[in-house]
Amino acid sequence: MNTGSEREARGSAAGQTSDEAGAESASTATEAAPHVSKAPAFIRRSRSLHISWQVGVFVVGLAVIVAGAAMLVLPGPGWVAIFAGLAIWATEFAWAHLVLHWTKRKVTEAAQKALDPKVRRRNLILTTVGLVIAGALIGFYLWKYGLTLPWDLKDQ
Repeated sequence: MNTGSEREARGSAAGQTSDEAGAESASTATEAAPHVSKAPAFIRRSRSLHISWQVGVFVVGLAVIVAGAAMLVLPGPGWVAIFAGLAIWATEFAWAHLVLHWTKRKVTEAAQKALDPKVRRRNLILTTVGLVIAGALIGFYLWKYGLTLPWDLKDQ
């Protein structure tokens, strides 16, 4: 199974000096930098330890994502936990690294779109209409029942 964490940097494989490799990697770092495992060196040396490390990272990331999914319906920062679990996976798996970068790009695009004056005006209008409807419903309830709470109503 190729997770992308066993790849080496291109500069050292091609026999370049460290200065040349550093200059090349700095210029192409944003393009397609190979994913390298964040495991300590002594773990990467042993294949069985490295696979165990990756299984551990996968299990921890999965637990954080499951907790985040539960927090979508329960109190808590659900989306933050889901993205944190994805970031945990991205430390070891190239596919998660790509998904994390795609997600960051889409969130940035959505934030830029939300700053568009037309979108802001639409959101402001929808919020105002929603608040007016909620206020009308609360006013109707208070007119009909007063300040009596629903569980204190007597059978009428």
